[in-house]
Amino acid sequence: MPYFTRSAALIRWRRASAILLALTAFTCSAAEAELPARKPFYIVPTFEGLLLCDDARNDQKQADFNLALQACDRTGRDGSAALNRVLDVLEPGGPKGQVQVGYLLTVQLLSLYKPQGDGWVIDDRRLDAMLRMLTEVKRPAVVYLQSTHFDTQGPLPAALAKDPRNLLLFADGKPPQLGYFGFAISPFTLSPDPALPVNAYRFAALRHVIKRMQALPAEARERIVGITLAGEAHQLFPDFENGMGAYEDIRVTDYSPASVDGFRRMLAKRYGSIEKLNAATGFNETSFEAVAAPSKNIRKERLNRFSEHYDAWADGYLPISGWVFDPEGRINELLLYVDGKLVGPVQRGMNRLDVYRAVEEITTPNVGFRHDLDFSAMTPGRHRAQVIAVSGPDRYLLAEVPFVVVGRDQAKVPDALPAGVDGLKTEGSLSRTRTFINKALRKLGFDRPLPGPAALPGVRSWLDMPRALQDVYYNPLAREWNRYRDGQTLAFMTAFFNVAKEAGLPADMLFSHQIIPRVNSSWNPQLFAVDSTLQPNLPWRPGINMYGGATNSAWMRDFMRRRQMSDYGAPEFHPQQWKQPGAALAALRSQYDAGARFVSPMYFSLVPDRFKGSAESAVNRMEIRPDNAKDGSDQFYQAIRDFAKN
Repeated sequence: MPYFTRSAALIRWRRASAILLALTAFTCSAAEAELPARKPFYIVPTFEGLLLCDDARNDQKQADFNLALQACDRTGRDGSAALNRVLDVLEPGGPKGQVQVGYLLTVQLLSLYKPQGDGWVIDDRRLDAMLRMLTEVKRPAVVYLQSTHFDTQGPLPAALAKDPRNLLLFADGKPPQLGYFGFAISPFTLSPDPALPVNAYRFAALRHVIKRMQALPAEARERIVGITLAGEAHQLFPDFENGMGAYEDIRVTDYSPASVDGFRRMLAKRYGSIEKLNAATGFNETSFEAVAAPSKNIRKERLNRFSEHYDAWADGYLPISGWVFDPEGRINELLLYVDGKLVGPVQRGMNRLDVYRAVEEITTPNVGFRHDLDFSAMTPGRHRAQVIAVSGPDRYLLAEVPFVVVGRDQAKVPDALPAGVDGLKTEGSLSRTRTFINKALRKLGFDRPLPGPAALPGVRSWLDMPRALQDVYYNPLAREWNRYRDGQTLAFMTAFFNVAKEAGLPADMLFSHQIIPRVNSSWNPQLFAVDSTLQPNLPWRPGINMYGGATNSAWMRDFMRRRQMSDYGAPEFHPQQWKQPGAALAALRSQYDAGARFVSPMYFSLVPDRFKGSAESAVNRMEIRPDNAKDGSDQFYQAIRDFAKN
């Protein structure tokens, strides 16, 4: 690199660094500013090892964690003393002021059961140890009544997982075989049918725990500031640990016989007659009973009819997604053009923790951008998407990519793009392609060729999706299938809420414990199918898990504003940032200002190191302790202590 180029780059970098330092100082001062008056804000960390008593903790001869827990159970002791010690360090003198520190108590419902005779009964001794925490720890508490795919401990979940009626299934009729960094996952159904064995046990345990909670002393009940229900409820997919951003060759749930029958009933209710369904979709189905749930990838499987096609784009949406780091705030907005026509704005500021980890110079995870392009009505053929960055009066070509819309008949795709793009082709040299692009952009009113992102000092960017010449096929029934799968998630959460409310819990104390896949611009939300569980005016309070950039995000604040989310909770919460001092404190302040009732930092541990393995994982990086610098967990520890002084 020539000397003058290096010097210019150095000047730009120093300028960016100065601005970032100023922003950091502003963020820290804003986070530390006097808090406006409001109802108490509760910091209720998740704790590993709540039932581990001091006797077992201090017995150096005891090296097996499960045996240590059994020893505590035999003596009727728990981890209340250890929990109190940690909380007294985080907020000395007990809970007081506008910010109060407590804890989250997780009760796994299916894991409460023990075998008795030929059946199963709730182990009240185990439940006693959990609920005793609410009496012995004089701190605010959120109770997490969990029963989704993570409720797998104990013999009953293993037995239930052997019955396919209880499980989500792939299209081949097999359940997902999944784990999560050493934790077993059971793909239990989202069906709310109370006659299913798994639901009979789930709902019976839910009612039993609620009854036991209602029998607690009044002072213990009054310390409960919220109750989260079920857990992250969503459909499942392969490679649960790492597969949330998969788009190629995806597999989804739920293709169980009961689920497919439900899909057909949904279509019948929605359209009324098979003739109306055919008129809306252009298909020639003979009856609702004959409709197949879309499951076959047209590129690799033989289809009996086009309506069977299913892949990540079959519902008619193509993500235009990537990331842009703009430390000096040069970009005002991003716009998407397709074939020379403005489509609309591109959302940005979305979480990309992977980019934050990979590139040292990138100091915030909130660099993602995305627009889900509806191509369902586009003409078959080759098209080109262009992401334009607006900076003051100027425009820059941030990214571009050709893609191909293929019709049902899979006729030969035209060589040229549609009229209006001046014959831009996808083949040919880069220079020739650039010439065509510039001609097309001049037709948009730009009187000179648009420069690329390199002309924006300090800006770095990348387009992740789609790949060049991605072929996409729209199947209207795939859109219906995704809508139906989304509705299954909502039905499950609604059933859980209804049982809890009928058992006597007030609605304003009940929170979801849900995930927002769309805050991560590289994730595939179809794999999860949760959009309807995040809509406005649901009967429960919103409980939204937040990691990385989502903990302090303009995108997230706008998402919650549009969905009228207030007095919400964050049942799982960790900024996972270490590059800017003050990021964790700013994240807590952001939630306070937004009206959160509680956040639950993920996670503290009461388990001595001798019981833990040495292998690093995405989970134990987040253990919040003063000597764990991974994922900024030490900074988060100090931020909790500092914020609790308010």
